Amino acid sequence: MSGRVTKPLVLLTNDDGHFSPGILMLAARIRRFAEAWIVAPDRERSANSLSLTLRRPLRVQKIRPRVYAVDGTPADCVYLALKKLLPRRPRLILSGMNLGCNLGQQDISYSGTVAAAIQGTFLDVSSAAVSLMPDSAGRFDFNTAARFVGETAKVLLRKKLPSGITLNINIPPGPVKGIKIAKLGQKRYNPEIIAKKDPRGEFYYWIGPGNPQASGDDGTDVRAVLQGFITVTPLHKDLTDYGMMRLPVLEKLRAAFLPNFYSSGDVSDTRRRRASSK
Repeated sequence: MSGRVTKPLVLLTNDDGHFSPGILMLAARIRRFAEAWIVAPDRERSANSLSLTLRRPLRVQKIRPRVYAVDGTPADCVYLALKKLLPRRPRLILSGMNLGCNLGQQDISYSGTVAAAIQGTFLDVSSAAVSLMPDSAGRFDFNTAARFVGETAKVLLRKKLPSGITLNINIPPGPVKGIKIAKLGQKRYNPEIIAKKDPRGEFYYWIGPGNPQASGDDGTDVRAVLQGFITVTPLHKDLTDYGMMRLPVLEKLRAAFLPNFYSSGDVSDTRRRRASSK
């Protein structure tokens, strides 16, 4: 008796919403060789980073088979997918394809697209975030990008990423010159803060985009994408700077803090409070 071959399950999510052409084009490509499920926000949730919804219930709508909309953040979507919605654990999580790049140190900290992939890494699933740069007319080449991400997915399904590593992938408009494994650069933001008044005379504010300026050498993602290269940047979930743990100023802080924190007066006050509470 021949057993049925089960395709690997790939979870797709984003911060643009379940209806975004980026995630729909990617799903069509992934379904050629894997079982693709979409669990994504019910609306745009850009710049939500790793935030979770904790003060209200989450609601999920089944749009069609294997496509769910969540009224929460990208990180919420990954949690719900793995814990409640998927029939089994995914082999891979792909977040994107985002309509706009996520480049440099600030973007990856703000981005809901990148955060969803990092959430997958926290849950020990190989995960990658994918973002697209538009051409000069504001158009995205979804077909070329989906082909590249499809081949990337095949590689990641064959060989799991090391523990703690998330891939951040950015794809420029064609013609693409090649692929660079790049470090993070910087996009320096100086956003305009727009102040207005509501009908009751109270101020409210909009944070504008701020015309970010790329900063970094040719080995950075911000420069490589502008030069026409797809960039792949490995991100580590452990943000500890181990080289700085013995920085002299930190040693001085520790030495100054410990002897004075539990002074005799503090200890006596603590004992008196404990005694009075009995």
